[in-house]
Amino acid sequence: MNDPSPIAIIGLGGLFPGAPDLDTFWRNLVAKVDAIRDVDSGRWILDPQDAYADQLAPDKTYSTRCGLVDGFSFDPARYDVDADLLRCLDPLYQMVLHAGKGAFDDGVTRSIDRDRVGVILASIALPTDGSSAITREILGRSFESRLFAENPLNGASPFSETCPWNNWVTALPAALLAGALGLRGSTFTLDAACASSLYAIHLACEELRAGRADAMLTGGVSRPECLYTQMGFSQLRALSPSGRCSPFDAGADGLVVGEGAGVLLLKRLDNALRDDDRIHGVIRGIGVSNDLAGS
Repeated sequence: MNDPSPIAIIGLGGLFPGAPDLDTFWRNLVAKVDAIRDVDSGRWILDPQDAYADQLAPDKTYSTRCGLVDGFSFDPARYDVDADLLRCLDPLYQMVLHAGKGAFDDGVTRSIDRDRVGVILASIALPTDGSSAITREILGRSFESRLFAENPLNGASPFSETCPWNNWVTALPAALLAGALGLRGSTFTLDAACASSLYAIHLACEELRAGRADAMLTGGVSRPECLYTQMGFSQLRALSPSGRCSPFDAGADGLVVGEGAGVLLLKRLDNALRDDDRIHGVIRGIGVSNDLAGS
């Protein structure tokens, strides 16, 4: 996209490793804080030492370092959604609500027609803690019924009930956020691999430039079951053995898996100036690509 109609960023919301809020995130950047660390025992379904091997091996990871969000406290009372449902949702959805409401509240939204505000989010289709729990429960019950002709537990199942909403890893995030904020414009979640967030922002800008919306929430969330990504990228030999993420550096040796959520509230620049929004930045063009072959 390269168009003379600029788009203003008027709201910011986010949650990242070592940064429960955006002020801390900015201070960490300025101070060059490294938020990558070894995973805690209890975060994975395996003990980290049982999952680790010092070389490439099946069903093992050769690094236990990653970027994790710690201490995130989700408050269901802030949203116009059933509190019991919100409590059972996977952290991915809770992080979306937290960052999305933060971005929306950061802008001037009093006079906005919520019928003309949409949500386009990026969320890569990877298993989450919640979706994996559903899979384990289904497989567990199947094994139980096939292995025992008579249920030795007298009808009690060792597998806890799970939340079926957690199955919608890529379908639910944007719809949930739009519903919680009463937004009724174009709303969907997309997966374009490593370029997902850029595509989401690009498409949100297109909605504004085409006049189909007056404001858009857009951005991305990543909160997979991190043992899955840690092992998966190890098997691809894409994970950094040193546990150090250094893009574009000659010494780079791979990626480091991380998690977090970042959401922007966008308006057309002329509307933002009219509404006396605080303008954090202006988007004048976007280039998108994805998973290029070669070096």
